This record gives sequence, C-alpha cells and structure tokens, in this order.
Amino acid sequence: MWKNPGAAVAIDPSQVVPGLYVWLNVRWDEHPFISNRLMVKHAKDVAVIQSLDARGRLFYFPAKSTAEPGAYVPTTEELAAQQAAQEAALKAELLAEIKRLEDAKRDKRLRQRDAAARADRAWEDAARKTREALQTLHRSPKAAGALLQDLSRDTAASIAQGKEVLLHLLGDKKEQGPQFHALNVLTLCMLMGKKAGLTERELSDLAMAALAHDVGKVKIPFQLFKTSKRKKHEEDHVRQHVMFSVQLAIESGAFSKDALAAIADHHEAADGSGWPRATRTMGRAAAILALANRYDNLCTPDATDQEPLMPAEALARMFRLESARFDPALLSSLIKLLGVYPPGTVVQLTDGSLALVVAPGPDSLRPRVLVYSPDMPKDEAPTVELHTEADLKIAEAIRPSTLPLDVLEWINPQQRLSYFFSVEPPA
Repeated sequence: MWKNPGAAVAIDPSQVVPGLYVWLNVRWDEHPFISNRLMVKHAKDVAVIQSLDARGRLFYFPAKSTAEPGAYVPTTEELAAQQAAQEAALKAELLAEIKRLEDAKRDKRLRQRDAAARADRAWEDAARKTREALQTLHRSPKAAGALLQDLSRDTAASIAQGKEVLLHLLGDKKEQGPQFHALNVLTLCMLMGKKAGLTERELSDLAMAALAHDVGKVKIPFQLFKTSKRKKHEEDHVRQHVMFSVQLAIESGAFSKDALAAIADHHEAADGSGWPRATRTMGRAAAILALANRYDNLCTPDATDQEPLMPAEALARMFRLESARFDPALLSSLIKLLGVYPPGTVVQLTDGSLALVVAPGPDSLRPRVLVYSPDMPKDEAPTVELHTEADLKIAEAIRPSTLPLDVLEWINPQQRLSYFFSVEPPA
C-alpha cells in the first residue's frame, strides 16, 4: 500500500549517500533518472546527483530513507570565500592591533614629551630665580633670601604632594652660572629627601640649603676654583666658602636652623674625613646634601684640569672607593634613584645601537634611553623604556670621547649635565 513519504528536508548535494530517498526538484529532462524521486542505492547514483546543478533544489524524505545525510562539504568557492573572510578578519584584527600599538606608542611619547617639557619649563623658571638670588644675596640678602624661600617652599610642596616625581636629563643650556650646580643638587636632594620620608617642611629646609650651599664662593677669587693644584693657603681660602655661605644665609634672615646646619656641613663626611669640622655627626639634611653635592661635583668639576667622570663612573667611584664617607642607606637610595646607568650616560645596547640615557627606569639596569637615529632629528628620535623590552638591554657604557664626531654631535652628551624633575599631581 502506498504511504505518504512525509515532509521533505532540504540537503546539499555533498550530503547525498546511499540509503537516502531523494527528490530532485528539477525538470525531468535535466537528469538521467526515471523519476524525480528515487532511492539512492549506489555510489554511482551519488556521483550523478552531485554532478547536477541541483543546489537549492534537492531534498530527502527521512521517513522513506534508511540512512542519514552525510556531512556537508563546502564547495571550492565557499572554501575560498571562507578563507577570504578569515583572512579579512585576521587582517582587520592585525590592523586594529597595529593601531592600538601605534596609539599607545604615540600616547606614551606624548606623555614623555609633556613630562620633559614640564621639567624644562620648571627648570627655566627656577634657574632664573636661583641665578638672580645667588648673584644678589651678598648685596641684597633680604630680597634674595625671600626669593629662595618662595622657590624652596613651592618646590617642597610640589614634591611632597605629587603622586610621582620623575627625573629628566635636560637639553643643552647655553648660559653659564651658579644655578646649574645648585639646581642639580636641589633635584637630587628633593628626590632622595622624598624617598627618605622627609616632611614638606624638612624638604623646604633642604631645598634652601641645596640652592645656597655654595653662594659663599662669590667671596673667593674665581680662579682658585678653576684648578685642582692649589697651595695649602689657597685650599684653606677655598674652604672658607662654607663659612661665607652660612654668613650670607644668616644675613638674609630666611634660613632655618636646620637649613644653616646643612649648609655648614655639606662637605663633611660620615667617616670624619670631611671639612671644615671633620665631624662624624651630621643631620639628615646635611648628609643628603653632601651626597648630592659630591656626585654632581664628580660629574661636572669646577676645576678645568680635572676630567669629568661619566655619571656611571661617578656612582661607581662613590660606591667602591668613597662609601665610608656617606650614609649607606642614602647612598643606596641615590644609586636606586639614578640607576646603574644614570641620565647623561652614553650606552651601547645589545642590538648594537647607541643610545643616550635620558631618565631612570623602575629597573636600575633598564633606564629610558634616546636611541641614536642619524636619519631623523634628535627631537623626533625614538625614546625606549628598556624595562618594557624583554630582549633589549644595555651592553656597556661608552665614553663619549671614543665616538666619531658625527655621532657625538648627534647624541650631544653635555659637558655640564643638567637635570630636573617633573611632578605628576595627586589624583
């Protein structure tokens, strides 16, 4: 007895297998079978059906079939379309990742430039005030002292309240004057003082001492500082600048007792080898000031017959040969602050490229460096934070005098290093 075959289900020709009862919904003269409806019995039947243009017009009847349809097999065109779609998706994903990385690199570069520009602007303002105060302190002590006091209080407030304080190597500063050394020492003192947990008031006193510790040099013949080969009476005269600095600070009426003590002891040493008192006992501010002063003097000595040390050499000397002179915790703090390769150091990286260290990093061996790129202006050259580059490290420090002239002119490491800080305001 004839039975209704039930509902037909659409299938793709690639799914035809023996045992399916199929319906070819095509004209009768478009296929070789006796009927449009047939039981697929042999592999030959399968091949014939799959050779027809029956896509979208092929069905099977589950109720009359003895097998289930096979797995769908995409056509070459479909596979190509799928592959093209996958490739397009991968390309879109890659382009999105490239854009993300480029945006992140640009944003980081903008943040770096913004922080460096803020440091440079702050230095220019501080340098103007410091130069004016130091040059007039012996003539107008009250006015100069008030100027230093305002600058110190503002500096201490920004350091104490700032979320993050960053050290920056500054570009070439053409003018000369006592403000260079004073501001370098101020910068190092402020960063070490913050690390040591000094209060805002203590930071302000330390800033005052850092700015004015050498102001008494105006009362010493200038030429005595330009040579290291001084007779005993000349050396004794040079050392009087400490007393003169204290006297001028007292006359200004702007310096606290702690600031005056720091100025008086900024050439003293923990092992008693310092001067003028050869004391082993110093306040914390004086110990910080003495350490910062020594480091900057090694890098940029007043005497023209003394070879300036590379920043890394200066730190190494202080650690290996002079550590008894300094508080161990403060010396360790300075090394961590500046890193093994301090700002101003010319280095060769493990990929063979040259770079100039422009700022410390969170890892003392991996600072931020400006990579030597002679095919572009220096202010457009890449700045790399080595702590984010797993495969790139510093191989060695390079003495600038060993570099070819064209390389030296591009890198332009300063004879007189200048550095200052930028402050991220509290969130």
